[in-house]
Amino acid sequence: MSIAAQPDPDDFDLTPGETETPAGPDAEVVDLTEVRSRRVTPPVEPDTDPDKVEDAESIDDTPPEDGGPVDMADDIPAEILDRRKDRRPILADWARSWRGVKAMAKHQTKDAGYVLAYHAVRSPKYAGKVALWAPVGAVRGIGRALHWAMAEEGNWALRQAAAQRGEADVWLKLDARRQRQSVWRWWVLAFAALAAVVGTVVLAFGPAWWSYLAAVIVVPLLATVGRPADRPITDRVSEGNRYRKLTAELVRRALTSLQLAAINSAVAKDPKAIAFPHDIHRDGPGHIAIVDLPYGVEASEVIARRGKLASALRLPLDQVWPEPAPGHTGRLALWVGYEPASQMKQPAWPLLSDSAKVDVFQAFAFATTPRLDTVSVDLMFRNFLFGGQPGSGKTFALRDLILAAALDPRTEIRGYELKGVGDFAVLEPVMAEYGNGFDDETLARCFAFIEWLYEEARRRSKRIEHYARMGKAPENKVTPELARLKGSGLHPLVAWFDELQELMTSKYGKDAGELLEKVIKLGRALGIIILIGTQIPDKDSLPTGITRNVNSRFCLSVADQTANDMILGTSAYKLGYRATVFQPVTEAGWGILRGFGKVQSVRSYYVDTTAAARIVARAVALRTAAGNVPVFPAEREVGPVHDLLADLAQVWPGDEKSAWNETLCAALAELRPDVYGGWEAAQLTAALKPHPAIKVGDVGRRIEGRAVTRRGIKHADLLSAIAERNRKRAAD
Repeated sequence: MSIAAQPDPDDFDLTPGETETPAGPDAEVVDLTEVRSRRVTPPVEPDTDPDKVEDAESIDDTPPEDGGPVDMADDIPAEILDRRKDRRPILADWARSWRGVKAMAKHQTKDAGYVLAYHAVRSPKYAGKVALWAPVGAVRGIGRALHWAMAEEGNWALRQAAAQRGEADVWLKLDARRQRQSVWRWWVLAFAALAAVVGTVVLAFGPAWWSYLAAVIVVPLLATVGRPADRPITDRVSEGNRYRKLTAELVRRALTSLQLAAINSAVAKDPKAIAFPHDIHRDGPGHIAIVDLPYGVEASEVIARRGKLASALRLPLDQVWPEPAPGHTGRLALWVGYEPASQMKQPAWPLLSDSAKVDVFQAFAFATTPRLDTVSVDLMFRNFLFGGQPGSGKTFALRDLILAAALDPRTEIRGYELKGVGDFAVLEPVMAEYGNGFDDETLARCFAFIEWLYEEARRRSKRIEHYARMGKAPENKVTPELARLKGSGLHPLVAWFDELQELMTSKYGKDAGELLEKVIKLGRALGIIILIGTQIPDKDSLPTGITRNVNSRFCLSVADQTANDMILGTSAYKLGYRATVFQPVTEAGWGILRGFGKVQSVRSYYVDTTAAARIVARAVALRTAAGNVPVFPAEREVGPVHDLLADLAQVWPGDEKSAWNETLCAALAELRPDVYGGWEAAQLTAALKPHPAIKVGDVGRRIEGRAVTRRGIKHADLLSAIAERNRKRAAD
């Protein structure tokens, strides 16, 4: 007989007053797990131990347990931890580049040569001092040797003390010890004297050069022994402020002397508030210190006090170059050269070499940093803005880019120099169009050139579309292959304007600014490169629409923050990129370059007119070989040749003394639909601006008894303009 398993009493929970009923055949099967989950935990009875009872005012002052870190190190991905590792390089920075090795060797060689030359000039005086003090040194040396051999100074103080106390036995013991020391010293002195005698005999009977060598070694030593302590034989080499090697203490002292309250208060509380994340090390022809400034201090605040920083370092201004360092806004890179930048010879421009060529699709050398590193720029798909006050070197920097473009035979160059002094005249043999001056005629031609650029951009856009359908312009922009393709019409076109403010402040300014802004926006992918130079970068002389769309900027010396930010972009001054620190004339060519990697201070290569002429000669030879020598003045391709003034005279309505522009546009469109089709009154007004004799004004008419006024011109003005033009042509 099987025995039924008895249930565990703990498997059931009965409320008070409930009795257990034996299970019958109709009894429900109870899920023990569910029943256990419904159990009510009995309340815990309060502890009645008087030592453990707490009243209402009791406070548990046990310190809370510290939790674990929020972000455990194990939770950070391994690849991030690897990137955080900042391993020191095996070789120092200066030894990892040929530039650094050359700069270090040049500096050390220069210093060694300076010291040798300094002492060589004073060698007669040194010889006199040696001759004077060598005999004294010989006598003094013999006396010191005898004194040492007697061992008098060994326990002299102890013997004196014993004699003063009357301790004869102690004095005798000390003197006996002195005599024992003196015995072996006399033997040493005797052997030294014997060696000196033998050496003298050998020198006397040996080769003469032995005697000279011994004299060169021994006599200066004797003179050193014989000279007074405060009168050295050689003069001290004093280099002044030519170079001071950077140290952490020197940098801290300089930063705390800038009168920045945030730095001084932080350092007063914690001397380590100024930290150095990397060791100070050589960097090219100088040393660089990467500095973490105190919390809340930005690098731009220190850069703004570059003059005070140079004063604190006791160095010339152009030897101290602070700039923002990567990482955060409070990290400063302080570079100090071996010598001032004005005394450092800038290497020759690589494009001066007879074998140098340029591809405008590739980067070429344009400037050097304070460390004499080469900075390269490229022209294609870029527009440039050069700004700076007179004497800053703006014109020569702009001319460098045009000289480089001239060495690419595919490039067409057109431009206007609105200063009128002829700085760009040397480039005339390679230019398809060139204007020089700020008279009305030159300004009118310059404005017409901008109008042509806009039409050229429209023409090129259709050519790009055509070649894109053929698969030759995969990104819908000019490629090197299209630029080389004969007849494509997509060769690089460099359009430059120096002193553009002269045009922008003239009567053509508004229309010229609007059109040039459109060209800058549209022409970048079409092979049109705009180069602009200006002295007055304000909203009137340089429309903000132009500055906002230029992607490459070079700001030379400017006078204030407004001009600085107009050229480099909003907040550039606040971020520490300040061209106001450069002095015109004395620091010509120095500026802040933006658009090519990190923003940095650079110095454009100086190329005088003679050197520029040699480059132009090579450019002409390259273009001759390529069959692409421009015939100046080259005609612009603007469609069928037409004479607007003659056409206006031909379509003039009868004997009317004045006519509306819209009436004339309709008549012109009927005469030459391929040229004037779609012209509106405003377009005719713009086309007449190069002719000062024609004044566009309000012309009134009566239509159905009502007075109607619209823009138009007078017939007499038209005839005067035609006569003036014919007179100039006859004079030419």
